[in-house]
Amino acid sequence: MSTPHSHSADATRMLDTRGYAGPTIHNTNPLHLLEKPVRDRITESYYWKEQCFALNAATLCDKAAALTYIGGTYGQQKPTPFLCLVFKLLQLLPEKEIVLLMLRQRDFKYLTALAAFYVRLTFEAKEVFEVLEPLLGDWRKLRRRTREGGWRLGWMDAWVDDLLTKDRVCATQLRKLPNRMVLEDLGVLEVRVSPLGEEIEEIDEEGDSGDNEVEEIDINDHSIDGGRSDVSE
Repeated sequence: MSTPHSHSADATRMLDTRGYAGPTIHNTNPLHLLEKPVRDRITESYYWKEQCFALNAATLCDKAAALTYIGGTYGQQKPTPFLCLVFKLLQLLPEKEIVLLMLRQRDFKYLTALAAFYVRLTFEAKEVFEVLEPLLGDWRKLRRRTREGGWRLGWMDAWVDDLLTKDRVCATQLRKLPNRMVLEDLGVLEVRVSPLGEEIEEIDEEGDSGDNEVEEIDINDHSIDGGRSDVSE
């Protein structure tokens, strides 16, 4: 991933489809990772025009730290500030080290959520799994704006699970990820060890020992049916 030396503050140059020769992600114009109707809604929105103008990576982090929810579009296809900042990141194309710093800092959870979405959009499959899976143990709460304009409470681990397992998130069609087990079989990824592995093994062992402790019952004892000595047919 390369970083352009300059960028147009309103994204007009990058959105121009006539002979685009700038940096690419997955062999395409980075801004085209969001669908055209969504791009149009973003560039027409008040938040984009007033809050995203001339942002750089540092000032974008400040905007992301001030977010109070995640989401795609809602109501009459109005884009959320979260989605506008995703679009701005695709315009800025920050260095990978900066993205990882945004992801792994612990002070601003919505900055982490934003970076996770950017990772899912732009990183290669192997890196997506390696970078995002540690967040499956992150239980910070997140507010999410629904398509209907309401609110839903969620958690960071569920957000990351959506990014790893769903093809469409926040009004965005995601690039399909290979199945993790396939990547394991190919030797691309190591087998993932669940952080709950030891606890699960202990539960399994307790279950096995319980199964072995079967109470012996005298089949000639007719008192086992609720204390009744006679069995009616």
